[in-house]
Amino acid sequence: MSTINSKFDKVLNASEQFGKVNHEPDSSKEVQINTPEKTMPFSDQIGNYQRNKGIPLQSYENSKIYIVGSGIAGMSAAYYFIRDGRVPGKNIIFLDQLNIEGGSLDGAGNAKDGYIIRGGREMDMTYENLWDMFQDIPALELPAPYSVLDEYRLINDNDPNYSKARLIHNQGQIKDFSKFGLEKKDQLAIVKLLLKKKEELDDLTIEDYFSESFLNSNFWFFWRSMFAFENWHSLLELKLYMHRFLHAIDGMKDFSCLVFPKYNQYDTYVTPLKNFLVEKGVQIQFNTLVKDLDIHINTEGKTVEGIITEQNGEEVRIPVGKEDYVIVTTGSMTESTFYGDNNTVPEVTIDNSNAGQSAGWKLWKNLAAKSEVFGKPEKFCSHIEKSSWESATLTCRPSAFTEKLKELCVNDPYSGRTATGGIITITDSNWVMSFTCNRQPHFPTQPDDILVVWVYALLMDKEGNYIKKTMPQCTGNEILAELCYHLGMTDQLDNVIENTIVRTSFMPYITSMFMPRAQGDRPRVVPEGCTNLGLVGQFVETNNDVVFTMESSVRTARIAVYNLLNLNKQVPDINPLQYDIRHLLKATQALNDYKPFLGEGILRKILKGTYFEHILVNRPEEKEEHESFLTRFQDWVKGVKD
Repeated sequence: MSTINSKFDKVLNASEQFGKVNHEPDSSKEVQINTPEKTMPFSDQIGNYQRNKGIPLQSYENSKIYIVGSGIAGMSAAYYFIRDGRVPGKNIIFLDQLNIEGGSLDGAGNAKDGYIIRGGREMDMTYENLWDMFQDIPALELPAPYSVLDEYRLINDNDPNYSKARLIHNQGQIKDFSKFGLEKKDQLAIVKLLLKKKEELDDLTIEDYFSESFLNSNFWFFWRSMFAFENWHSLLELKLYMHRFLHAIDGMKDFSCLVFPKYNQYDTYVTPLKNFLVEKGVQIQFNTLVKDLDIHINTEGKTVEGIITEQNGEEVRIPVGKEDYVIVTTGSMTESTFYGDNNTVPEVTIDNSNAGQSAGWKLWKNLAAKSEVFGKPEKFCSHIEKSSWESATLTCRPSAFTEKLKELCVNDPYSGRTATGGIITITDSNWVMSFTCNRQPHFPTQPDDILVVWVYALLMDKEGNYIKKTMPQCTGNEILAELCYHLGMTDQLDNVIENTIVRTSFMPYITSMFMPRAQGDRPRVVPEGCTNLGLVGQFVETNNDVVFTMESSVRTARIAVYNLLNLNKQVPDINPLQYDIRHLLKATQALNDYKPFLGEGILRKILKGTYFEHILVNRPEEKEEHESFLTRFQDWVKGVKD
C-alpha cells in the first residue's frame, strides 16, 4: 500500500481533509453549500461517485479482525474490511455461538418436516448501502458476471409487486384499502412530528402523541402491520421511519412501493454473501460463545486487549493485538426463540425477571457495565410483553386454504410470480393477524406443489375471535383454525389441517429495537474513545437511519470499518428524497387521500404551463373537487380544531 500512496504523496499531502474525514456525515445538520474547503460530496449525495476505492493509510496485512456474530451486520463488516480496507480475507475470523451463519436472517426446513422462517424482507430501492454491497456479490443463480443486485432487478423489473387484498375483514372479504382515512388533525400531527427535533422525543411512545382517530385509521393499520410497530413503541423511531420512507407513503396502501426477493431471506442474501466471504478466505469459528471483552480503559481511550470466550465448556481468552480490530453485534432480536408445531405450544420460559440473559444481551450488558458510552441494554430487553410476538410458517400442500389463497393473490401462487404482494392484514382480528405468500418457491429446493406462507400477529396476547386463547397459548392447528375462521372456511378446517404443516416461533425480543429510548441509550457505532472496537446491528445509534432493516445493519458495518481504519471515504446519510419537493407534495396529497390540500389550487395555477407543472400528481378524483379556496381553508381550520 505504501507503493500506491507514494505515487500520490503530493496530492494526499496537499489536502487538509486527508485523514480527517467525517465518516458519518449528518444531513439533518449540514448546511449544503459549496466552498473551496468542501472536497467531499454532501452528506446525502448518493450515487456512483461514492463507489470510489479508498486508499488505506496503512497496510493491514498483519491485522486480525475478530467479528462477534455472523449475522448480516457482521458479514457486511467483513465485506467492507476486504473491499475498502484491503484487509486479506484470511485475517478475518467470525466468532459465533450458533453453528449457522445469518443471525436473524434465517430460513430452514423441508417439505416433509415443514419449513420455517422467522421473518421476511420488504425491500426499498433506496437502500444505498445494501445495494452498494450486493452489486459486488455474485448472483445465486445467474452466471458470472451477474450480481445479487442484477438478479434482484431482473425479478422485480419483470414481476411488479402489488397487492389486491391488503386488508380483509368479515371472514375473508376484501376491505376497501384505497384510502388512508386520516382526519385533518391527524395529518397535521404527522406534519408537526416531522418538524420536531429528535431530541424532543426522548422516551415518548406513539400513543403518547397521536389521537385515537389516528390509531384507528387505515393509515395506521397499513403502517403498523407493515413495519411491526405497536402503539407503545418509540415515537422517535416512528418519526425516523416517516422521514426515511416519505417517498414511499403513497405506495404503502398496495405495496407497489416495495421490491421483494425471489427466495427467503437466508437463501437470497446470506448464502451468496457467505460464499463470497469464504471464497476470500474468511474463517468462521462456530460454537464459540463470546462472554465479554477485556478492555483497557485510560485517558488515551478504550482498547480491546482480549476476547473472553467459552469453547467446549472451557473459558478461552483470545488475545487482541495492537494492530487488530473487533466488531461486535450487540443485542439480538431473535435470541431465545421458543418453537412449537401443529400439536405443540411453544414452551415459553422467559419473562421480565429472567430476560436479557442470552449471549448477545449479556455481552452488551457486560460492555455497558464498563462505561456509559456502551448504552443501556436494559431499556430494550426488559419488557418481554412489549417486545415479543409470535409467527407461524405454514408448509401447505394443496387444500381448501391454498384455493382460498388464490382469490387473494394477484397471480397464481404456483406461477413463481408475485402472489399476495406482501402481508394481508385482518382488520377485525383480535390478534391483528397478518399473513403473506411471497413468490414461490420460497426455498430453492421446494417442491412445485408446496406453498410456504408466513403468519404473524401484532396483538397476540388478546383472546382470538374463534379460538378463545392468546396466540402463544395455541398449537399450530389452533392458529390454523383462527386463520380459517377469518377466511370464512371453518367448515373445511379438517382438510386444511390435514394438508398443512405448522411451525411456530415465539420471539421475546423481536421488536425490542422499537422500545422507547432516549439519547445515549444506544451506543454509537464506534463509541467515544474506542480505538479498535466497532458495534454493529440493530441496537447502535446512527444519525438518521431507522432500525429493523438490513440497510441499517449494513450501514453500521460500513461506518465501523471506515471509522476504525480512518479511511478516506464517507458513508452517505439516508437517501435525500425527503427533501425533494416532488415527494413532499406527493406525500401531502397521499395523506389527504388525493383531495386537494390547502393552497393546492393556487399552486397548480402558478405551475401550469411551466417546467415544473408535473410535480403535482394528477388523480381522477381531483377533477370532482370544485370548492373554493375559502371553503377548503374553512374546512382545514375546522379539521385542525377538531
